[in-house]
Amino acid sequence: MKEVLMGNHASSWGVKLAKVEVISAYPITPQTQVVEELSEMCASGGLKAKFIKVESEHSAMACLIGASQTGARTFTATSSQGLALMHELLFYAAYGRLPIVMTDVNRAMAPGWSIWSDQTDSLAQRDTGWLQLYCESNQEILDTILIAYKLAETIKLPVMVVYDAFFLSHTYEPVDIPEAKDVDLFLPPYKADFKIDPKNPRSFNELTPPNSYMEFRYIMEEAHHRAKKVYAEIAEEFFQKFGRRYNAVSAYKCEDAEIALVTSGSASGTARVVVDDLRARGEKVGLIKMKMFRPSPVESIRELMGNLNGSKIKKLAVFDRNISHGIGGIWASEIKSALCGIGTAPPVFSFIAGLGGRDIVPETIIEGYKFSKGLNRPEQNYYWLGVKA
Repeated sequence: MKEVLMGNHASSWGVKLAKVEVISAYPITPQTQVVEELSEMCASGGLKAKFIKVESEHSAMACLIGASQTGARTFTATSSQGLALMHELLFYAAYGRLPIVMTDVNRAMAPGWSIWSDQTDSLAQRDTGWLQLYCESNQEILDTILIAYKLAETIKLPVMVVYDAFFLSHTYEPVDIPEAKDVDLFLPPYKADFKIDPKNPRSFNELTPPNSYMEFRYIMEEAHHRAKKVYAEIAEEFFQKFGRRYNAVSAYKCEDAEIALVTSGSASGTARVVVDDLRARGEKVGLIKMKMFRPSPVESIRELMGNLNGSKIKKLAVFDRNISHGIGGIWASEIKSALCGIGTAPPVFSFIAGLGGRDIVPETIIEGYKFSKGLNRPEQNYYWLGVKA
């Protein structure tokens, strides 16, 4: 069935369809409606889950770590300072190999205090061991929740589903809600390989001496690399069943492009409109949309660029709604790293835009495109768009 849903409620519906068993949450703008809707679903009996109200995001993740360790399918949602407060326990969830799924509604970090969108909050957690998937639309939010549970439970690692505050969280769009019976075939009940069980006592996460610790990290790193292949298989299965495809990295009108725009999140929709407009004016431009951030889809980027090199692509223009101070845009840095050592790789123009909820409008993207077109190579590491001098 089709419903007009805000992005936060699309997230809630994804959780309901996944038949999550334990939800623990502390409301924080702009994710509040996610857990409000889920609490109503639980209260009405529409979702048979234990809803735990806690006093902080740190406690919310602590509850899920315990619940997941018993073999339950778990969920929470957060934003910005709440995600930062979870930081310690994000390591516990990932290093404990627990398949928790969490939505992070991207909100700028304070101070200055802001409730509006940028991606710095989630990208700052890139070394915690969580897989990260970014969404362009409300439909993609719901679908990615389902994909995330299957990925998390296959790989035994937690997954963060990420989308922009207000541009998606509070904006209403038509969303196709799959039939529960079809979702059940795609996502069967979770059965943990190892769990807390009084009838079969085990110890978890004990003191790990130097002669074992590195091996745990090695095994976890192998799981991250395996997650890329598993994600591709799950995304293909989802496409075959529901007709919507979500590649880790995808190209739009890049077959003969000389410059490719690179975006993530809701800015991808704006960039697609810009590409169509510029194409109508005879410009050879395409779009590369980044969905997967962790594990870093290095092979997909290199493979895609190899294909694009055959189409005479000359430059990449990366638009980052985030900042890693002292180095620049985080997506741009990742792409430069992925392309390092490839002799035919095009130069990467890095643009910072849209911080703190500022709009990335078509004119913003066109400005970056024209700037990239006017230079053979970038003359500095990154450029700011829309800063008021």
